[in-house]
Amino acid sequence: MESPVNQLPGSPDRFAENAATYMVKGSSPDMESGLTSIRNTLNTLKSQPGVYRMLDANDQVLYVGKAKSLKARVANYTQFARLPRRLQRMVAQTRSMTVVVTRSEAEALLLEAQLIKRFRPPYNVLLRDDKSFPFIALDEDHRFPRLAKHRGARKANTHYYGPFASAGAVNTTLNALQKLFLLRSCTDSYMTNRSRPCLLHQIRRCSAPCTGLIDEAGYAELVTDAMAFLSGRSQQVQKKLGQKMSDAAANQDYELAAVFRDRLKALTAIQGAQAINAETDAVDADVIAMATGEGTACVQIFFIRSGQNWGHRAVFPSQISGMSEEEIVSAFLGQFYADMLPARLLLLDRTLAEADLIAEAMTARAGHKVELRVPQRGHMKRLVEQASRNARDAVDRRLAESATQNRNLVALAELFALPAPPQRIEIYDNSHVMGTNALGAMVVAGPEGFRKAQYRKFNMKTAAGGEDGITPGDDFAMMKAMLTRRFVRLQAEDPHGEGLEWPDLLLIDGGKGQVSATMAALRELGVEDVPLVGISKGPDRNAGREIFHFPDGRELTLPVNDPLLFFLQRLRDEAHRFAIGAHRQKRAKAMVVSTLDEVPGIGPARKKALLMHFGTAKAVKGAALDDLLKAPGISQATAEAVYSHFHPRS
Repeated sequence: MESPVNQLPGSPDRFAENAATYMVKGSSPDMESGLTSIRNTLNTLKSQPGVYRMLDANDQVLYVGKAKSLKARVANYTQFARLPRRLQRMVAQTRSMTVVVTRSEAEALLLEAQLIKRFRPPYNVLLRDDKSFPFIALDEDHRFPRLAKHRGARKANTHYYGPFASAGAVNTTLNALQKLFLLRSCTDSYMTNRSRPCLLHQIRRCSAPCTGLIDEAGYAELVTDAMAFLSGRSQQVQKKLGQKMSDAAANQDYELAAVFRDRLKALTAIQGAQAINAETDAVDADVIAMATGEGTACVQIFFIRSGQNWGHRAVFPSQISGMSEEEIVSAFLGQFYADMLPARLLLLDRTLAEADLIAEAMTARAGHKVELRVPQRGHMKRLVEQASRNARDAVDRRLAESATQNRNLVALAELFALPAPPQRIEIYDNSHVMGTNALGAMVVAGPEGFRKAQYRKFNMKTAAGGEDGITPGDDFAMMKAMLTRRFVRLQAEDPHGEGLEWPDLLLIDGGKGQVSATMAALRELGVEDVPLVGISKGPDRNAGREIFHFPDGRELTLPVNDPLLFFLQRLRDEAHRFAIGAHRQKRAKAMVVSTLDEVPGIGPARKKALLMHFGTAKAVKGAALDDLLKAPGISQATAEAVYSHFHPRS
């Protein structure tokens, strides 16, 4: 995990080009400055475990590493002639170092992973920083616990089951669990205000505790069965349901017997979808395997809990050039589990030199023993082989997609007369309804596909006096405002255009008007070297007959079945999808703004108390003063303020 890797793609590579000169002449100012800063730090170090950070001239973190002996590890960087080129580049860029001493190497390993996640240095192996794994949560604080999907921080008195690899895996499981255990999925406020069962009860997916169709004891039994199933005791639940179905049939209560029959069918379906192997019952394990090819690496991880497969995910680490497969897997483990608890057993496809250290660090963090194992035979070996096959298939798909993407970028450069295939394409679109909830959106694409972590939304203030000064519904003004805000910030963060955030091509969803607005924004900011093309629908707004608009007034169309046209349509459609989705979220948020927000002195806590007591803002508005005083946490002064707001004296 200690070896650095290549610097960010597209950044100056003069250190690599001149590495031989450095070694022969030893006269590079960059190299000498880097070595001097490292030697100055080395003089202060002792043979202690810890974590070190290498910083450049702007105090940006280049690399984070850990060491059993800081003095010995950092001393290696002073042997410049023996370093590989990637390390020579890093040393040449280094201007200072920061060191943190830890009590053990395991503690250093944990700190290293946290700092890599925080700073995302250009010389460390990096994972995408958008992973979020959902859980199924069962809240026991309520008389009738709710079964729901959960992300984020955990609460007390709640059972969590997971992680699941994706929201789709959770939704599929929750759908089956609703059929099987009939537990409610609605919110507490929704349940409190029900006067009759909802549709879920009608289709036999809820036992309707909201209207008293099941008592507290009966519901508690369903909760117990659900917890048993999620804990791996599905056979016990199956036997119990089978007995109840038989008893109902024996008593000639065939309608009840049919209910138990349907629940058994749901149980069988979910067992078939999630079962791994009968031999793995009650096993909690994360199965991890890696495959590489042509500079691409994929780590495949399967989540197995209580013998059930809760999905799998492919992770593609970046900045791996020059790294061994063992180093990549070790780096993956450190970062992947930096903020997620591991299973008690990690099944790997290879032996790691630092396996004992990694297990020690994970055990300390998780609070339970974590074992790393490379199975040699049996069902666990077959699980690892399955993960390996999936990893190889994922690499093959990624390479095929990358080859197609590169061909499209080369063709795009030829079509739009760009100096080179674009490495960063920014696509812009607007969305609003009659000028309301106006919003601009930017999506980003490159050789690896869409870079969703770099998408951006631009809220437009169209009201009179708004900072954007936009007339509601003026698409041209919205486009100009969005591009102005984007490039003002870009110029402030990277005034010389040396970073990775400057686009090689701007694609604007629109025709001549949008292109003119964009040109005006760039011209006012002095930006003249960014290629710009607009995409508008053709006659009758037919897809496939798009017209491409250039700043000089030229227009271009492509044949209907041209692969490059499909590629450009996909870029435009992604921007449109993102803009529409963001606009809908903004509109939905605006629609749920309560009239209580307008009452002076009513904050979130009192607003919640009133809504929980009365059910709706309309009921609060019509409540008498005495009724308002009955709401928990509402004082005489607050009740009078609410009542006076809705019942002003004439």
